Amino acid sequence: MYLKIFTAAGIHNYMTVLSQFIDHKIVAILRGMPPKDIVPIADALYTGGIRILEVTLNSKDALPLIEQLSVVFKDRMLIGAGTVLNTNDAANAITAGAAFLISPSLDVAVIQAARDAGVLSIPGAFTPTEILSAHNYGADIVKVFPALDTAYIKNILAPLNHIRIMPTGGVDATNIKSFADAGAIAFGIGSALVNNKTTVDETYLAALSLKAVKLIAALNS
Repeated sequence: MYLKIFTAAGIHNYMTVLSQFIDHKIVAILRGMPPKDIVPIADALYTGGIRILEVTLNSKDALPLIEQLSVVFKDRMLIGAGTVLNTNDAANAITAGAAFLISPSLDVAVIQAARDAGVLSIPGAFTPTEILSAHNYGADIVKVFPALDTAYIKNILAPLNHIRIMPTGGVDATNIKSFADAGAIAFGIGSALVNNKTTVDETYLAALSLKAVKLIAALNS
């Protein structure tokens, strides 16, 4: 298992971010949105109750957007990077102000880079071997991707219930409660919440806030 010794200040910040992540649970994934629309979208999500945003690094201007959102929503939302594929991505995202790093796959060096910087490490994994390996290498939460269904999550957690997992892909208001009941502690929500194929206007933003409200209500039902 990878171990990291933090300073006192580092421990406080790290534990605060982890606690907020577990408390708020829903991660809104922003992928491929026009940069000019990111702040209005984040505002709409915040209005709807979302407190965690992931900007994927394969989006246009991802790094400056992470930096901008980290400033605009400081102390109000957790801003992190997604699609972190290597240590160069990790370093750039951390420099931009990402509070967490999410990957679609398992890369031990990326986990260690996150741990060294005191940010949350959330690698992607699928099989029980990958999920346990990610945990043992120091992942704070393991992104199960793709999340096939709630039965798969329940079966995974039967022997691995000490691991925090975040199903991503296919989670929406119709099944998020079932994923929670199966043992997931957080949820990555992409196109079911933020649709990058739709024109962003006042109607879209109002609907987005309402979708966020309904998603949170479904989780807490």
